[in-house]
Amino acid sequence: MTADAVAASSPPAPDPDLEDAEDDVDDENPTGAAGTDAAKKKKKKKKPKKKARYPWTVHVAEFQRKLQAAKPTQSDPPRVPLSQFFPSGGYPLGEIQDYKDDNLWRTTSEEKRQLDRLTMEDPETTYESIRKGAEVHRLVRQHARRNIRPGMSLTEIAENIEAGTRALVDGDGLDAGVGFPTGVNLNSCAAHFTPNAGDTTILKMGDIMKVDIGVHVKGRILDSAFTMSWAPEYDQLIEAVKAATNTGIREAGIDVRLGELGGLIQETMESYEVEIGGKIYPVKAIENLSGHTITPYQIHGGAKGKSVPLVKTNDQTRMEEGDYFAIETFGSTGRGRVVEQGDCSHYARIYDVPNVPLRLTSAKTLLKTINKHFGTLPFCRRYLDRVGESKYLLALNHLVSQGIVNSYPPLFDQIGSMTAQFEHTIILRPTCKEVVSRGDDY
Repeated sequence: MTADAVAASSPPAPDPDLEDAEDDVDDENPTGAAGTDAAKKKKKKKKPKKKARYPWTVHVAEFQRKLQAAKPTQSDPPRVPLSQFFPSGGYPLGEIQDYKDDNLWRTTSEEKRQLDRLTMEDPETTYESIRKGAEVHRLVRQHARRNIRPGMSLTEIAENIEAGTRALVDGDGLDAGVGFPTGVNLNSCAAHFTPNAGDTTILKMGDIMKVDIGVHVKGRILDSAFTMSWAPEYDQLIEAVKAATNTGIREAGIDVRLGELGGLIQETMESYEVEIGGKIYPVKAIENLSGHTITPYQIHGGAKGKSVPLVKTNDQTRMEEGDYFAIETFGSTGRGRVVEQGDCSHYARIYDVPNVPLRLTSAKTLLKTINKHFGTLPFCRRYLDRVGESKYLLALNHLVSQGIVNSYPPLFDQIGSMTAQFEHTIILRPTCKEVVSRGDDY
């Protein structure tokens, strides 16, 4: 039977509008007549509201909308505390690299995997403090790399970075905050320069700038650096130093001898050359700078810290399981050696501070301020200004002369040379190597 035939033979479907109308008539005229006064007073029936076929979909959509609205959004520049994005406290892992050669067994060793799990699951583990610092570093530096331009003052650059760090860790002291003064080192200056109050230095188009940023959480310092330039002639210098840092990371591992690692870094670095102004310059590893271990509240690992040389040496010291290293390399178009020069800005209280009687009352007061706000973390004169100290140079120099505070003046290669730096921090975990500061940018 065709569809037309079926339709013709079937009774017509009731019209809902007609049914409603009939109901209305019956209500108003229950006897079928014109209706009595009592019947007229009866109220007309209201149609029931149509219910949603799937009522739960409305609630799900509303829940999703509210959930989306509740998610925090990072500001620009980044100033929203990182804890709002990771309320459970689990922060992103860094880049995982397998160990090489004789240490490959660690990847599958059940004993080492269990040791790694126990460390990861410990709520007080240093891993999570380091990873939080790493995520803060990535956000702050990526904003800096997008926004730093010639014409900005070095003070503006450094203070923007430090403001972001303090906001994201939601701290400014011994529990969390800036790990060390932000280095903004220009041209032949390789390290340890940050502007003091009143510095008016402006970044210029022909400059090459090393930006060294530190973040600490519970004393665990994340140390990572990069180089910026707006002159294409320095591209090969920058590439050489970045490649040397990556070699150091790749070849680092448990039982690796530090002197041999330095030789591999040097070999990579010095395989490059740079053409500047029509003249060819070999890239030299800066021999008296190095990478280093980092221990709680001590950027250079304290008295028992290990150094990662940038040239081959006879150092037979080995890297060990659990070591936390800053792998940093410096390259130069100059002599490949730095000297202290210029106005000092970086300081740090010595870890095992000697019991020395201080004859200056101002020095005693300043030492209390340093202990309260910085402990053994590096600080600079701008930070003393920030916590309200003034006219402190005599007291500060007295603390240095008494062996209580170390000073770290800027480090320069020869005049006219150009230097570059890259740096990452790594953990030598029981099963693998974690490059905690790695990001999409470098």
